Amino acid sequence: MSPPSIAHSVVEPSGRSKGIAGAVIVLYAAISMVPLVWIFLTAFKSPPDSIAYPPKIAFKPTLDGYCNLFTTISRQTEDYIASLPPPTNVCDRIARARNMVVAGPSNFVPRFFNSLVIAFGSTALSVLLGVTAAYAFSRFRVRGKDDLLFFILSTRMMPPIAVAIPIYLMYRELGLSDTRLGMILLYTAVNVSLAVWLLKGFIDEIPREYEEAALVDGYTRLQAFRKVVLPQAATGIVATAIFCLIFAWNEFFLAVNLTTINGATIPIYLVGFVQPEGPFLAHLSAAATIACLPVLLAGWAAQDKLVRGLSMGAVK
Repeated sequence: MSPPSIAHSVVEPSGRSKGIAGAVIVLYAAISMVPLVWIFLTAFKSPPDSIAYPPKIAFKPTLDGYCNLFTTISRQTEDYIASLPPPTNVCDRIARARNMVVAGPSNFVPRFFNSLVIAFGSTALSVLLGVTAAYAFSRFRVRGKDDLLFFILSTRMMPPIAVAIPIYLMYRELGLSDTRLGMILLYTAVNVSLAVWLLKGFIDEIPREYEEAALVDGYTRLQAFRKVVLPQAATGIVATAIFCLIFAWNEFFLAVNLTTINGATIPIYLVGFVQPEGPFLAHLSAAATIACLPVLLAGWAAQDKLVRGLSMGAVK
């Protein structure tokens, strides 16, 4: 009698393998979340607790960090503070307890709005230009296609410091320095190469027969592109948009060299919390918590398409 077969499928993992893989994933996710959780908790610490060593795990929550983030406070004498009417909100009470008064709003909201406009504006423009260029490279016979694609990709390899001064001089002549429009155009120029290369791969995976059938039915080339190609490339478009958004939202070097006030973004504003006497960790953590939200929400909203887009073509 022959021994029982112990062969198993190389496609379907065993229950033990699934359990080990799941445990590794959970452990990795937990370790990856530790910095985010620590930043979130530090935002609710008082300034002394935020810089305490060893770090405090148990602490009394306070809104000091968020109040200092959204308002500008100034120190006043006790007599002046006593002459003021009672505080009207939490930030007023926190400031009065430290012999300070709220002088007005801070610049955080304008900088946050600048980041939203610049990041999402450049992302939309990059994806629009990238998907049309990628479609042309994928479907038409373009003379010198390989050379053009490499040239487009090479713009991504250039270190920012090599072009910072020429761009600054050009923007100064064109009146684009310290403007949201100037940063949108600049980030678009940087991101469009990534968009073209990513989207070309996704469009290459779409069978040409679908478009040919649409053309036979009387569609124009533009209608076939809009009604046939774009819906099927939606997962790739979303994945590309997320990558472009992350770059535009986090970029610091070009922004700090080309903007001062009107076009300044969140990364530049956060640097202001690092002073010679040390970083204001509670303020910085509060700002970082809010600054993470747009990208996290965009990724969460597009997670289904993002996962499918990143895995498209992995299995034939």
